[in-house]
Amino acid sequence: MSKVGVSKIPTVAQLFKSGALKPAAPSSSSLPAYSHLSNRVALWQGDITKLEVDGIVNAANESLLGGGGVDGAIHRAAGPELVKECRTLNGCKTGDAKVTKGYKLPAKHVVHTVGPIYSRSNAGTSRSKLQSAYRRSLEAATEADIKTIAFPSISTGVYGYPIEEATNVSLEVTGEYLADKESSQLELVVFCVFGDADKHVYEQVIPKHFSPQSD
Repeated sequence: MSKVGVSKIPTVAQLFKSGALKPAAPSSSSLPAYSHLSNRVALWQGDITKLEVDGIVNAANESLLGGGGVDGAIHRAAGPELVKECRTLNGCKTGDAKVTKGYKLPAKHVVHTVGPIYSRSNAGTSRSKLQSAYRRSLEAATEADIKTIAFPSISTGVYGYPIEEATNVSLEVTGEYLADKESSQLELVVFCVFGDADKHVYEQVIPKHFSPQSD
């Protein structure tokens, strides 16, 4: 699979226009539905290591030295120089984020963040740490002058976070951050999903947080 440039990634505004996304029913949510931000958020199904964006987010573990799932895929695609740089960072705490170069990836940077291992008995803490992982990733991207960034679904693999709840967190934090940072250089936040099931969840949840632009 060849590199995928930003121009090939449909924004939420474009997905509404094409009918791929359907607006949420008026009574279905009390959440703020940001219409003015729907051209700064996108959904893409495919391999995050192929995206030619300024930065991709790695769902890392606290060592930052690689692992399974998307973490392993990013390290393999970036090459050995990535783990070499990661060794200089002294790990990363859950809910925090650190930035490295992208090396052999099409992306210029990797934003490494550590999501929580989901605890049903302590769901509030899990949610707070997941919110922090997304927020710190966006803050780190801003600090690194990253303009286009792609996220995988953090903590929903072996860490066991329920996908629908995690998706709500990802969109909630992104909407709040972009709305609060109107002057931010962040031009596009891409949510990258691999499987059909995760894509379906995002398609159902996105309209609760972002609405079509007014003509």
